[in-house]
Amino acid sequence: MASTDQQEKKPLRHGYTTGACATAATKAALLALIMGKPVEKVKILIPAGEIVTFNIVQCNLSEDKVTAGVIKDGGDDPDATHGALILSTVQWNDETDYQLDGGIGVGRITKPGLQIPIGEAAINPIPRKMIKETAREIIEEFEINRGISVTISVPDGEEIAKKTLNGRLGVIGGISILGTRGIVVPFSSSAYMASIVQYIKVARANQLDHVVITTGGRSEKYAMKLFPYLPEEAFIEMGDFVGFTLKQCKKQGVKKVSMVGMMGKYSKIANGNMMVHAKGSKVDFEFLAGVAKTSGAPESVIKEIREANTASQVGDLMVSLGITSFFETLCRLCNESAHKEVKGGMDIETALFTLNGEFLGRAILHE
Repeated sequence: MASTDQQEKKPLRHGYTTGACATAATKAALLALIMGKPVEKVKILIPAGEIVTFNIVQCNLSEDKVTAGVIKDGGDDPDATHGALILSTVQWNDETDYQLDGGIGVGRITKPGLQIPIGEAAINPIPRKMIKETAREIIEEFEINRGISVTISVPDGEEIAKKTLNGRLGVIGGISILGTRGIVVPFSSSAYMASIVQYIKVARANQLDHVVITTGGRSEKYAMKLFPYLPEEAFIEMGDFVGFTLKQCKKQGVKKVSMVGMMGKYSKIANGNMMVHAKGSKVDFEFLAGVAKTSGAPESVIKEIREANTASQVGDLMVSLGITSFFETLCRLCNESAHKEVKGGMDIETALFTLNGEFLGRAILHE
């Protein structure tokens, strides 16, 4: 019998977006309103082309309105909204054919740069279209001549939003109702890159010419201390997508990019790697030894660097010897790699910190 390691891994299970859940809840609420009885399951067609069945976990009827709910399932890539209750309240409206709004736990747009105008509920265009078309089909099927008002709400939305970057994007008071295809693809790089694009758009919509990109939350915290005069919209977590983020910054007209981070991933950037995931690139200690040599490190130290286990270990060694030029050189090489990646067109700066937030070095390359 094969060992566990040798057995074929099961494919990751995809989930469904908040937009798909809101659409299913709306269909259930509208059907219950028309038929006068609770609905337990509904099927909807999502933009990905799949017909999906959703269980309705609650369906509360009154004389002129119904509230139905769906539990959001993120599949094997659960995000902050995984397990959230997505509610839709549908009621008759004789004044207009159709209205859509957000209730408790659905955020409001307060800044420019997003797909929805300021003041509107944070329900993105594709979910808006899904909900409207689904409702229209039911209205036509039952030959209803009354208008309806739809309100999407998420009881825990305000708390869930604290785990997201909605506030930085200008979405206040709750989560966003999202989704372009209706499904959540596990560990989706495309979704992360799409969020990077959105953050840059918000920064530009707020007239910011200077953005600060970091590989994670810790380095972002150090970056915010380094640039206290910049608003939070200027700070963008690029994760491992260095080259992609730099190109998007240039494409959207950013004039200056500051890269802030720590030795591990930035030693890779300095060596020309624009995707710095641990699985895709490794720290090149021979390269770091070369940087140390040009910075005046003695041969015994260079040998020690070649045998090091981590880039942080190399950084600690340089700090203990007082060879600060090592970090300045590394920052300069990061700038040159980034400049080459985007083929110029903007100022690029790099600043390095230790894991504990101690400043190591800084360099800037003016266009």
